[in-house]
Amino acid sequence: MAARARPPRRPRELRLRSYAKVNLGLEVLGPRHDGYHELRTIFQTIALHDDVVLSARPREVTLVCDHPEVPVDATNLALRAARELKRFARVASGAQIVLTKRIPVAGGLGGGSSNAATVLMGLDRLWGLGLGPARLHPLARRLVADVPYFLIGGTALGLARGDEVYPLRRQVRAEVVVVDPERALSTAAVFRRLDAGLTPRENTNRIFRFISSDLEGAGTAFPILSNDLERPALEEAPDLAARAALIRGILIREGALMASLSGSGASLFGLFDDPRRARRAQACLAARGFRALRSRTLSLDQYRRLWNAPARARARGSDQGRSGQHGDHRRQGHPRR
Repeated sequence: MAARARPPRRPRELRLRSYAKVNLGLEVLGPRHDGYHELRTIFQTIALHDDVVLSARPREVTLVCDHPEVPVDATNLALRAARELKRFARVASGAQIVLTKRIPVAGGLGGGSSNAATVLMGLDRLWGLGLGPARLHPLARRLVADVPYFLIGGTALGLARGDEVYPLRRQVRAEVVVVDPERALSTAAVFRRLDAGLTPRENTNRIFRFISSDLEGAGTAFPILSNDLERPALEEAPDLAARAALIRGILIREGALMASLSGSGASLFGLFDDPRRARRAQACLAARGFRALRSRTLSLDQYRRLWNAPARARARGSDQGRSGQHGDHRRQGHPRR
């Protein structure tokens, strides 16, 4: 009688990267009845990342972080994501989350949302649930609007609260310089200031024009794009306005295709098609005393491959494991590339 095949051994530990994003463009169409705002945005993953280590534990889920401004209690989005998944999947096991921060905190780069999505996908593997991004998507939507995007990655259109995500036909490939002014901004405060503004906002469809220009073969048109949250963010933090103008000036002077605030700020970024120009911009900003980080964009395929590639892991009786599978995004109703 043939021996019964053993089920694959689950890893005891996974070491994962949690990637940042920038908003290439962001339009705020108005308040929604659920308290959020109706948005259009173009999300873009970049290689700047936090490190997440997930370790199997008998029952409880806990979190440790090296950054003093990141909470480690139930208000932490990654910890909330883990506990929501544990309840949803009725998992008896626990886990320890160790988070090492590199993405600027409260900088509009999606670090907290990315951490939450990474934990969802990683625990799906660690606990052997086999849910994949499609079945994790409802959980992600219940957390924060940006979390569903990080189940997908790459260049993507975000609609509704930003939680309806559609990968774009053209995936942006560019160098990125991120500038952290080391000044946290409250997203809620920026939106309140936006809503209180006396100047009416026009829905100019810049994002749809940008997408259409590429689909029609007219090439990219990054100057079309802008961020509706930039003005209220700089009004909320007037001490940041002069620095933002200087940062933008250096980025543009050194050849950035575009320079913008990301999300609700306070980080700014420049997009470059030439690595040498990106290096020069980083050096110029550093010489003026700014914390400038050089990175690059990650396409949908690159993001998927990174999740499908072997991750550093320790399984029972094995020195190697695999990270959670990124899955087939078409199951979420997203168009094929």
